[in-house]
Amino acid sequence: MKIGNIELPSPFAVAPMAGMTDTAFRRLVKRHGGCGLVVTEMVSSEGIVRGIDRTLEYAEYTEEERPISIQIFGGDPEKMAEAARIVEGMGADIVDVNMGCPVPKIAKHNAGCSLMREPSHAASVIRSMASAVKIPVTVKMRAGWNDAERNAPTLARMVEDAGAAAVAVHGRTAAESYSGSADWDLVAEIAASLSIPVFGSGDCVEPRQIIERLESGVDGVLVGRGVLRNPWILAQAADIAAGRPPREVTAEARGLFLLEYIDLLLNERVREPEGFRHMPGKLDTGRPPVGERHDRWVINKIRALGSWYTKGLDNGSHLRTAINSTDTLGELRRLISSFFSENGSELLRTA
Repeated sequence: MKIGNIELPSPFAVAPMAGMTDTAFRRLVKRHGGCGLVVTEMVSSEGIVRGIDRTLEYAEYTEEERPISIQIFGGDPEKMAEAARIVEGMGADIVDVNMGCPVPKIAKHNAGCSLMREPSHAASVIRSMASAVKIPVTVKMRAGWNDAERNAPTLARMVEDAGAAAVAVHGRTAAESYSGSADWDLVAEIAASLSIPVFGSGDCVEPRQIIERLESGVDGVLVGRGVLRNPWILAQAADIAAGRPPREVTAEARGLFLLEYIDLLLNERVREPEGFRHMPGKLDTGRPPVGERHDRWVINKIRALGSWYTKGLDNGSHLRTAINSTDTLGELRRLISSFFSENGSELLRTA
């Protein structure tokens, strides 16, 4: 499938999740196959335009991740257009607009899902961006602000008319956050009404659910929490789509993923791997130094992922507790290697 002139190798994509889907995680998911698109964590348009280094770090990516979409948020049409130009200059394939974040600190600045409350203004943001860049402009939205304002079908048509090359719809309102169930009938209704690609999102935690959602009439499926629990879920969905049984993931492979993630994180924010793109100029502030502070940052990243990654595992709660009480990288590596070895989870449970 295509978004604008960008050919996607698969209809399955990694949805952005703040603090979780960093470049290291995205690279590892991409290496396992089945992933047609990765989207960065959302980046402030204000921070991009002002050239704030810590903001720009969220837009880092490597060539390995292509096609890459950088997601930005904001509510000022001119500033969003300027941020889109900067994103294009960074070499991104797609610039995505967050109109789905329900977090109050984002919404109160007329950004995220609060843009859905002003459809005409939201469309003007897309129109300004689409006229400012040559790369595709896409939109991530929710079903609406609340049950009384479920206006995604109307807004989707408006942003298409304004120049959006694709939309993604999470089938919950901002008021619902992640409670209840995503409304995939609404997503399918939107997909049937637009001529541009429509991605659906919400409640895909098993590979067969991804295939079922795709068969509902959408063009693609964005997966967030499901990828955090199972980084192979997109590859397994691709297996099913190709008529193959979904690949089995061994305990050893799950342990190796975490160990590789640690290694990638250790190099992140210390030296830039070849292919990282920033706003032109040298960025050297706001990064943790090599040493104890950086090790602590890596440990905290593993703890954050662990809260998702351990769900559904035998004795997963024991692993999660152990990770949260581990203070050194050496201990963390030994813990992971032990847990995912033969009989490792049982040994941890009885320790």
